[in-house]
Amino acid sequence: MPANAVPTRTPGRASGGGLTRRDLLRALTAVAAGTAVGGSAFGFLYERHQIEITRTSLSVAGLPDGLAGLRVGFLTDLHRSSTVPAELIRSAVQLLMQEKPDLIVLGGDYVTHGQRRFVPLVAEDLAPLSAPHGVFAVLGNHDDDRDMPAALANRGIEVLRDARTRLTLRGETLDILGIRYWTRKLSDLTRLARGAAPATMFVAHTPARLTEAAQLGLPMMLSGHTHGGQVVLPGLGAVAARHFPIIAGHGSLENTSAFVSRGVGTVYVPVRLRCPPEVAILTLRPADVS
Repeated sequence: MPANAVPTRTPGRASGGGLTRRDLLRALTAVAAGTAVGGSAFGFLYERHQIEITRTSLSVAGLPDGLAGLRVGFLTDLHRSSTVPAELIRSAVQLLMQEKPDLIVLGGDYVTHGQRRFVPLVAEDLAPLSAPHGVFAVLGNHDDDRDMPAALANRGIEVLRDARTRLTLRGETLDILGIRYWTRKLSDLTRLARGAAPATMFVAHTPARLTEAAQLGLPMMLSGHTHGGQVVLPGLGAVAARHFPIIAGHGSLENTSAFVSRGVGTVYVPVRLRCPPEVAILTLRPADVS
């Protein structure tokens, strides 16, 4: 774990090895198959459908005063699939729109790998999203690099595939820099960050990019990918996600502040335990303002 990163919601610490998310969720499948009651049944029947709205501030180093109070809606890891219904996605969209954010960011994994028939369906579910300063998206590891961005673009969503866009808000400049999950070279990120505004929002599907964000001096990062662990076990925490620098919520490294969302959908098994789905509303604040 990076020295200054601050994981939230679970006591689990980053470590090499250990259980992968797939290992844990396969084990949970076996437990669920053997019992009709208990945590697995609760996580399948109830908790995975109970979307929470997380309203929180994100402290940003060097944020211009004119951008203080800007509200960013953040949705990620929808995983529309045969086990994640349209109703869940539509509920998340409705909850987000009720908050009336200034801009909206989507963090990737719109469908689950191998279920590409849901690409146009999830894009249609996201079509009602709108905000005064736009809707922006990046791609996750479950997304393809052609059909998914095309479907989102057809709904008026700007997909940042290793790209940076510049907004002028309240007389100030805000850059949004978005990368694909598969872009790994620091040299590629360095090129994208060259000439970026002091207020730059870095959107990367996985929080594993926090080290690079700090190296490049990017002041804020939004990510998903972890699902908050999806299954948080008493006494053990989010075992499947403990190798990430931030599991869920806030974290920081050097002058980079980050927020990692638990996401909306599920993957591998349709269960959430002690880790409900989330719609996030982030209010930007200068780092030196409490």
